[in-house]
Amino acid sequence: MRDPSKSQTGPSVKQSAAKGSVAMNRISWICLVGLIGLIAFVGVLTIHSGVLVAAKEGTSSQQEEAQWQIGRKLCPKVRLAEQCALIAGNTEFAFDLFQTLWNSKDNFFFSPHSISLCLVMMYGGARGTTEEQIASALHFMLSQERLHIAFNALDLELARRGERLAVTEDEKFQLHLANSLWVESEYKLLESYRKLLVVNYGAAAELLDFANAPEASHQTINKWVSQETEKKIRELLPEGSITSLTRLVLANAITFNATWKHRFNEAFTHNSPFYLLDDRQVAVPMMHQITPFAYTATSGVQAVELPYIGDEFSMVILLPAPGQFETFAKLLTADRVISILGHLSKEMVQVYMPRFEFRSSFRLSSALKDLGMTDAFILGQADFTGMTKSRDLFLDDVYHQSIVSVDENGTFAAAGTAADMPMPIVPTVKLNRPFIFLIRDIETGIILFIGQVMDPSVR
Repeated sequence: MRDPSKSQTGPSVKQSAAKGSVAMNRISWICLVGLIGLIAFVGVLTIHSGVLVAAKEGTSSQQEEAQWQIGRKLCPKVRLAEQCALIAGNTEFAFDLFQTLWNSKDNFFFSPHSISLCLVMMYGGARGTTEEQIASALHFMLSQERLHIAFNALDLELARRGERLAVTEDEKFQLHLANSLWVESEYKLLESYRKLLVVNYGAAAELLDFANAPEASHQTINKWVSQETEKKIRELLPEGSITSLTRLVLANAITFNATWKHRFNEAFTHNSPFYLLDDRQVAVPMMHQITPFAYTATSGVQAVELPYIGDEFSMVILLPAPGQFETFAKLLTADRVISILGHLSKEMVQVYMPRFEFRSSFRLSSALKDLGMTDAFILGQADFTGMTKSRDLFLDDVYHQSIVSVDENGTFAAAGTAADMPMPIVPTVKLNRPFIFLIRDIETGIILFIGQVMDPSVR
C-alpha cells in the first residue's frame, strides 16, 4: 500500500519509439488516449477523520446507474459565442502545453483535445481554488454548467464528421471518441457528479475493486483503452499506477483514421536525406506530389494544409526556415498559429514529405503544475467536493500516450499526372528538416493533435 505522503507527482516525460512497425494497410492513422488517475488516499486517514465509506449499492454499475440515468444529451443547445470561447480556450491550452512539453531533440505527439476532455471531466467535481486553477490552466472561459454543455455539443459534432462519406476499402475516415469513469466499488460519489458525466460525456460509472484487486483493475482499464484504440495502445497505465488506495480513474480515448484527399503516388517515393538539427543526416522514404493546396509563406516559415477525404479535417504542416526551427518553436503560440492559418490560400504546391511513425508517452503532472494547476495534486488542498462530500481526493497523475503514422495512403493518379506536366515554377515545401504539424477540424478550428518530427527514421 502506498503512503499518501510519498505519492509520486513529480515530472516524467519520456519519448519512446514503437517496438516494430504496426501494419498500416496503407491507411494513415492516429490513435491516442489521455487518462487521469484520481487517487483518494483514504485508508487510515479516512478512519481517523471520520469519513464514512458507503456500502456497495448494487451488484453492477448498470443496476446502479439505472436508478436515475437519463443518458447522454444528444442535442445540446449551444450559442455560437460559447462554441467560439471553448475552441479559443482549447487552442490557448494546446500551445501552452506545447511550450511546456517542448524539447528540441525528440519527435513528440499529443492530443490537447484528449487531455482537455479528461481534465474537464475532473473539473466538473472541482471547487474553490482548485476549480479556479484548473480553469486558468486550461483556459476555461465559460461557467461550469455551460462549459460541459459546450464540450458535449462539440464532441457530438466531431463524432458526426464523415457520416456523409461513401467510405470504401481504399478510402477511410474514422474519428472515434470515448470517455469512461472507473470507481472503487465501495466509494460513494455524489449523484450530481455522476449525472454530469453521463449527460455530457457518456461516461457512466464502472465499478472496480481497486482496494482488493488493484492489478486486475489496472488490467481492466488498459483493456478498455486497447479496445477503444483498436489495440494500438495496449499499456497506457504503467505498472504500479493503480494501487489499493486508488478510488477514481477518468479516461478518454481518441482514434483517428483517415485517407488523404490527395494521396501520394508510391511510385514517386524515394529515399532522400533528412537533415537533423545537429547537421547529421538520415535517409528516409520521401513522398512527393504537386497538387493545389492551401499555402502561405513568410521569411520565417512555410505552411501547407493537406486535407483528408471529405474536406472536414486536415493536417497543417509548419516548416520553419533553415536554421530557425528552435526559435520558431519556442515562440509558437495560439495567436501565431491562428495568424498563419488566416493567410492560407490555395495554389499549386510541390510537397516532399517523409513517411513517419512514432510513439510518445507523457506523465503530465509536472507540466500541469507549471501551468498553475497545483492544488489538485496536493492532499488537503485539493478540493473535489463536487465529486464527493469529503476532502479525501486528490490528483495523482495524468497519463497520456499517443501514436502517429503517416504514409502515402494509396495512389493518387492526379498527382502523377501533375508531376509529369510542364508547369510554371510553383512553391516547394520540402520537409527534409524538422517540422511541426497539427491536425484540426476545418469547420470549427479545434486542434485535435499537435506533433513535431525531428527524425522520421526513429520509430
